[in-house]
Amino acid sequence: MVSPMPKVTLELREGYAFRVGFEGVKDGTFLMDEPAPLGGQLGPNASQMLAAALANCLSASLLFCLRKGRVGVAGMEAEAEAVTERNEDGLLRVSRVKVRLSPRFEGMPDEARTKKCAEIFERYCVVTAAVREGIRVDVELSPE
Repeated sequence: MVSPMPKVTLELREGYAFRVGFEGVKDGTFLMDEPAPLGGQLGPNASQMLAAALANCLSASLLFCLRKGRVGVAGMEAEAEAVTERNEDGLLRVSRVKVRLSPRFEGMPDEARTKKCAEIFERYCVVTAAVREGIRVDVELSPE
């Protein structure tokens, strides 16, 4: 079953900076830009957004599992870093993304429940699973 998500829109503002909007999201606009010397780094670049999407999805998946297992979570922090390297053609590519999740528990958590979540939560992260499998990207160029 195909479940299309609301659209993401981009509009060029200046240089390489784009205003990004999310259909159906209140206050969901921000700027994305390329780092210097190409852009002005007015916002995150696409590699940083990919890292953020992975960290967010993994955090939500872990949190869901812990809550479903009745493990008290007092907070959660995540850190993600996209690593870029040149491929065999000399082009920069995101070669991996390092993600660190740091849940804070309320009291002493049940070890069996936290261990079970640690074993399974990644399977339920829609974005991480898709990236790991490789996502088909359909590109259409339609000049105005």
